[in-house]
Amino acid sequence: MPDNVFPLDSTQPFTAQEITGHNRWHPDIPAAVHVKPGESFRLDCREWFDGAIKNDDSADDIRDAPMDIVHALSGPVAIEGAKPGDLLIVDILDVGPIPQEEGPLAGQGWGYTGIFAKKNGGSFLVDQFPDAYKAVWDFSGGTATSRHVPGVSFTGIVHPGLMGTAPSKDLLGKWNTREAALIATDPNREPPLALPPEPQGAILGSLSGEDFNQVASEGARTAPPRENGGNQDIKNLTKGTRIFYPVFVDGANFSVGDLHFSQGDGEITFCGGIEMGGFVDISVDLIKGGMDTYGVSENAIFQPGNSAPQYSEWLAFSGTSVTLDGEQRYLDSHLAYQRACLHAIDYLSKFGYSPEQAYLLLGAAPIEGRFSGVVDIPNACATVYLPTAMFDVDISPSSNGPTQIDPGIGAPHSAF
Repeated sequence: MPDNVFPLDSTQPFTAQEITGHNRWHPDIPAAVHVKPGESFRLDCREWFDGAIKNDDSADDIRDAPMDIVHALSGPVAIEGAKPGDLLIVDILDVGPIPQEEGPLAGQGWGYTGIFAKKNGGSFLVDQFPDAYKAVWDFSGGTATSRHVPGVSFTGIVHPGLMGTAPSKDLLGKWNTREAALIATDPNREPPLALPPEPQGAILGSLSGEDFNQVASEGARTAPPRENGGNQDIKNLTKGTRIFYPVFVDGANFSVGDLHFSQGDGEITFCGGIEMGGFVDISVDLIKGGMDTYGVSENAIFQPGNSAPQYSEWLAFSGTSVTLDGEQRYLDSHLAYQRACLHAIDYLSKFGYSPEQAYLLLGAAPIEGRFSGVVDIPNACATVYLPTAMFDVDISPSSNGPTQIDPGIGAPHSAF
């Protein structure tokens, strides 16, 4: 097993660990770990809310989730010899929940999915689901089941939701400038259009004093994906994946976190993957000058691993770029995917699931989402594919009508 260069104690909060990670992007956050090209190593990871979400039948913790503390990232990891303009090669050798532990921390044999309330982040379908809901999932080997969404079990597609390199000062400035301009177009929007730097809740590794205050006032929030990779939530970054990240600072300063036991395409409930703490084993290397050589200036590229669940039969739903009110939009793929998801939710509701249970399932299970047609004016077409084997009943349409499932205790709900 690779050496654990970033160990975490499950009984202690993120800020009380032997090595402190971070939850903002900034070039001046010092590296916590130093490695050499070609080395393999393990990083322990906290779940993104650092233990704020509980294994219970209440969604109050999702409703009140402290957004200013996310994400709890392990790193930065400095790679010897990395320079701006290089490509950092990251191989995911293994990734999983917290090994050999059961307990109250997500990752200790369980994880959770949450629909976030409109007043605290919202979700992909925020107008239809403005309140907070939660589903807790139990892990048995590679399989997930839930008392809150009964009648389904599926193989997880375990992956880190967030990986990336540190931005340069110039790149950080571009982020903050363009996101501030977006916020200014509708500063009171709920949920907000973007998240500006927020000193409250900032965790910045070993920084202290005035250095801490300066970086906290400038550091970019980790919620969105950006040129450095970041919170891309790509479910296919599984064991065996190789990613090529642009390097913007000396050492690259790579970080990782936000592990998911499983997730559907889009992480549509916002806390849509099955969130957990755990570990990731990584090997790193460099392609000197690779950004220019391969034209990779503002994006990560990757080769997916081959350890995804092997589902072969699907039931798919389509959506087009027409709003629920009947307004025609021009080739709006985002809207088309929303409509496809809503059609799947409506369909599953006919089998006895509540809309919230169906929505939580689409966020957590390894569904496939695709932009299927983006040129046939005026309607874009998007599709969502559900693996039929994860259901205890046959969900295919038939002359016998839908088999009714027992919805169990349902998904915990909390409204503001």
